[in-house]
Amino acid sequence: MGCFKKYLPYYRRNLRVALPVMLTQLGASLVGLFDSIMVGRYATVDLAAVSFSNALFFTVMVFAMGALMGLTPLVGQQVGKLTAGETDQSAGKGVIASLFQNGMLFTVLLSMIILVLLGGCIPFLHCFGQDPEVVEVARPYYIMIVISIVPFLFFTFFKQFLEGLGNTSVAMVITLVMNGLNILLNWVFIYGHWGAEAMGATGAGIGSLVARIGMPICFVAAMYFHREWKDYLLALSWRNIKASVIKELTKIGFPIGVQTLMETIAFTAAFVFIGWISKEALAAHQIANQICDMTFMVILGIGSATTIRVSHQLGANNLDGVRMASNASIHLVLLINAVGAIVMIGLRNQIPLLFTHDQEVIAIASHLVILAGVLQLADGLQVVAASMLRGITDVKIPMIIAMFSYTIVCISIGLCLAFPMGMGAVGIWIGFVVGLSVAAVCLHVRFRIKFKEIASNFV
Repeated sequence: MGCFKKYLPYYRRNLRVALPVMLTQLGASLVGLFDSIMVGRYATVDLAAVSFSNALFFTVMVFAMGALMGLTPLVGQQVGKLTAGETDQSAGKGVIASLFQNGMLFTVLLSMIILVLLGGCIPFLHCFGQDPEVVEVARPYYIMIVISIVPFLFFTFFKQFLEGLGNTSVAMVITLVMNGLNILLNWVFIYGHWGAEAMGATGAGIGSLVARIGMPICFVAAMYFHREWKDYLLALSWRNIKASVIKELTKIGFPIGVQTLMETIAFTAAFVFIGWISKEALAAHQIANQICDMTFMVILGIGSATTIRVSHQLGANNLDGVRMASNASIHLVLLINAVGAIVMIGLRNQIPLLFTHDQEVIAIASHLVILAGVLQLADGLQVVAASMLRGITDVKIPMIIAMFSYTIVCISIGLCLAFPMGMGAVGIWIGFVVGLSVAAVCLHVRFRIKFKEIASNFV
């Protein structure tokens, strides 16, 4: 009981920071679900076009979003120093202002690179082996979401900056409001309401573009009307641009981007591999994966909170606070995911019935849902460990661990069990359980090593 009381303030603070992030991620997930439902009701070819376009788009976008995550711990450590009085107020705020301005330029440069990568695919969409009708419908939708990457990355930049300051609520409000606007515009332009022409997938592209343009505009407004944040906007000047800060943002952000990309590639590959088995196996995989996606929003929220809380405590030279905040996140993930695992395993035969009545799919899915429950524990622990390491700006070795775990361990074990050993989709999922468990162990060991190094420097 005494230990619980000791950790209780840390549980509360971590959850207070995590909850808005969870709602933000959940809102983004739901709008994607609504996009698919609304376009699917318009025409099957339009749904296929949206799915094809987003598969290309999100593979590159997750790298860019990960690259911007490096801003949060750098800002967070400066906030911790200011809060603890470890640095002069004027000097500390000057460093944060420098991170803001150079981070903005970093976002511009990153957007240009991503635009070239995604835009360069436009003339070659027909080379991906898709039905010509799907490609024709996909092209205008794809062009609009490619354009939307620029405002979306600026939204991500503002989000990561304010998270570094310790505020996660503004991003939540903006995301929920803009997602509501996105759904409304989808209704108008997909189906042709209020005098608009029915445009199907193209209409969904318009809705996404307008909503994503609105997101950074709302952030600028929120900062302008906040007295302290307004100073960062008004201090914008080319004289404050420093190559050393851009280099630091790249050094921290690039490995995080690669890490998120590796995870995305591994999960995308799973869809391809299971598609080789049968359509029933692929449908069962989609069911288990959809359940994991919903619970993953909780993990992401706690992970983001962990990075923020650890960076603040480290900036304040509070090593006990770093340890307590990290352990509190581990406890929360274990508790929440253990409950999730019990529910999944206990309802393994009922959950598939929410998606299908195909008995073959249900039989496969019931086994995959069990593995999904086990996977939650390993995934939660590895996400929190990676977030703890980001909080202390240790990202290169975690990137290597991720590349090894997601590609070599997950994919090689999964393929071996699925095909030579004849375990099918179950084999692929066992590969993920093993791979993520390896990542979790290695990342936690890495954090312990780095924490001891930091502690020795304080002696």
